[in-house]
Amino acid sequence: MESPARHRAARLLLAAFALVTAVDLVALLAGTGTPHLVAKPLLMPLLAAYVVVRGGPRLLTAALLFGWGGDVLLLLHADIAFLAGMGSFAAGHVCYLVLFKRAGTPRARGVLLAAAYAVALVTTVTLLWPDLPADMRGPVAGYSLLLTAMAYGSSRLGRTAGLGGALFLLSDTLIATGVAHWPQLPRPDFWVMLTYIAAQYLLARGSLEAVSAPTGEAAAYRERRPTPT
Repeated sequence: MESPARHRAARLLLAAFALVTAVDLVALLAGTGTPHLVAKPLLMPLLAAYVVVRGGPRLLTAALLFGWGGDVLLLLHADIAFLAGMGSFAAGHVCYLVLFKRAGTPRARGVLLAAAYAVALVTTVTLLWPDLPADMRGPVAGYSLLLTAMAYGSSRLGRTAGLGGALFLLSDTLIATGVAHWPQLPRPDFWVMLTYIAAQYLLARGSLEAVSAPTGEAAAYRERRPTPT
């Protein structure tokens, strides 16, 4: 059971994460760059610290920290930094995939969901391909495959994590449309960060819920264990 001190620390970290999120999103809506440059690198470390205090799995912490690496690299606005940032996010997706495999359980309608994600992947890459810079096509296609696998795999942990995976896919698709120079929504960075922050939070929350819930052999053991008298 979580101690009162750890519970307070977790609440403070989550409040700090919410505050920094608000600062970042308001700055993006207002078009002021400096607060965003300060707030964005703080987001994932705060969420990772919250996970650590909550006793979350190391793979979840690693995934969030790889996300932090991607966040920082994408602030540099250079092609090499973009590719390195994509690589950091890809490493985070691998951590998520291993976590989902270990902590999750197969869900009903998995075949239908897999088909839906497969159609989304093929459609998106096919439409983006002609408009992507030639040196970005291969990396974007490979990353998209890994990202889609992560989004699908997140459903193994339930609806919360599953929604997080879907939002991560949406966020990175918005980035890809920018790389392809497609028409963008007003304040495109706001929508990218809104969906990304929500995705990482929901993935973290869903993962914490999944690993703390009594399932499988642990639940069966509780049912068989004699009740003390």
